Amino acid sequence: MRTIEKCIIFAPIICCSMEIQFEKDYLRELYYDGKTNDKQHRYQPQIVKKYIRVVDILDSVDKVTDLYRFNALHYEKLTGDKAGLESVRVNDQYRIEFVSSEEPGKSITICNIIELSNH
Repeated sequence: MRTIEKCIIFAPIICCSMEIQFEKDYLRELYYDGKTNDKQHRYQPQIVKKYIRVVDILDSVDKVTDLYRFNALHYEKLTGDKAGLESVRVNDQYRIEFVSSEEPGKSITICNIIELSNH
């Protein structure tokens, strides 16, 4: 009887996801710790869970235009006094405001999270 050996070759996958930066300390604490020491920025646990989920989605996409695939996020570029900012929804009440920029010569998009706002 003849045996057949399977050979699996693992090729490195080059993935260019967004680099996430947090402008304010409470945003970083919410993401990594699930809570913040800042008494001014306390949120309900379900809001924090959804915030973490949305930041994970931001981190997983290659570029900002990929956010259009996620209809629930309602990705949009803001206008008026917040012109230059972009936003995605956490839920019906809260949104994450951010600025994205691409580094020239590299395929990395930097997403700088500005605010978790109650719009």
